[in-house]
Amino acid sequence: MPITADCHLHSSFSGDSHTPMEEMVLQGIAQGLETMCFTEHQDFDYPDREGLDGNIFLLDTDPYLYDLARLKEKYAGKIRLLFGVELGLQPEALRKNAVYAKSYEFDFIIGSSHICHGKDVYYPDFFQGRSKEEALGEYFQSTLENIRKFSNFDVYGHLDYAVRYAPGKDEGYSYSAYRDIFDDILKELLDKGKGIELNTGGIKKGMRDFHPCMDALKRYRELGGEIITIGSDSHDTAHIGDSFGRAAEVLRECGFQYYCVFEKRNPEFHKL
Repeated sequence: MPITADCHLHSSFSGDSHTPMEEMVLQGIAQGLETMCFTEHQDFDYPDREGLDGNIFLLDTDPYLYDLARLKEKYAGKIRLLFGVELGLQPEALRKNAVYAKSYEFDFIIGSSHICHGKDVYYPDFFQGRSKEEALGEYFQSTLENIRKFSNFDVYGHLDYAVRYAPGKDEGYSYSAYRDIFDDILKELLDKGKGIELNTGGIKKGMRDFHPCMDALKRYRELGGEIITIGSDSHDTAHIGDSFGRAAEVLRECGFQYYCVFEKRNPEFHKL
């Protein structure tokens, strides 16, 4: 069965996208998607940088919700549109995230690590002056810290996201090099009843593998993990549903029989 739900999407309501939501919906319909879940960025306490105000990643949720409601009505019967958010998790924003997550009736909440100890891993300075292994180790440790401190999310997004922006990207990177910390992360998620995301967004950035890497997906399944969503992490119309055929093959190879879609914070299981 093809994957017909893209559950990680950003429109112009996110600070790093300029694409109107309706354009993305029309593209999703044209591609034959049955479900699209928008997960606009909400990153509290994002650090300011020269030329960049950190408030750019604060989500104006009411206009987002109103536009989504308008499009849900306009395209009813053609596609299911779901109300999601991608929360940028970090200890400094713990209380703000906790209050915000309870403030709206979301269908789906992705917890993600974009910031590691005050630095956005998107920028090269996170990796400068040390080995790639040391930087990624710090990132994974901070991810574990976030999971231990915050629970109001449904899946953790792009678990090895920092690899996307590391020198050489995923060249020379392997799950086995970080097995201990990755196992702690996966076991903590499973203990809390949380799922993970297969995120295809790294492919367009030149990666060879998805987020997380295939061996991590296999390990999640070995540990009993079943809740997995699929997201393109698209910020434009060009990458909606990107590499979903390959994603289905990878999931089946890793032992998954189903993927999930969340509505009203409850997972639906769809046959792969």
